[in-house]
Amino acid sequence: MGVVRLRGPLKTLADGQGEHELEGATVVELLRTLEDGHPALSGWILDERGLVRRHINVFVNGERGAEQTAVAPGDRIEIVPAITGG
Repeated sequence: MGVVRLRGPLKTLADGQGEHELEGATVVELLRTLEDGHPALSGWILDERGLVRRHINVFVNGERGAEQTAVAPGDRIEIVPAITGG
């Protein structure tokens, strides 16, 4: 099980829950499981192709991650929306 941590508006969409223990061997598997459990998140993290949206940053144990990054039990996955503006 990996621990997925959400920040900002993503946390709000997940019923205010910031941490989620989820099953999955890769980042994208964890994120699909997260969206299945919290339908309000659908489309905010993964796009229609099942890829992480470009304005979403994923870190696995503090290192930049991608869809196919392997996840081991106890790994910490941080999902952080990019901050933009002028």
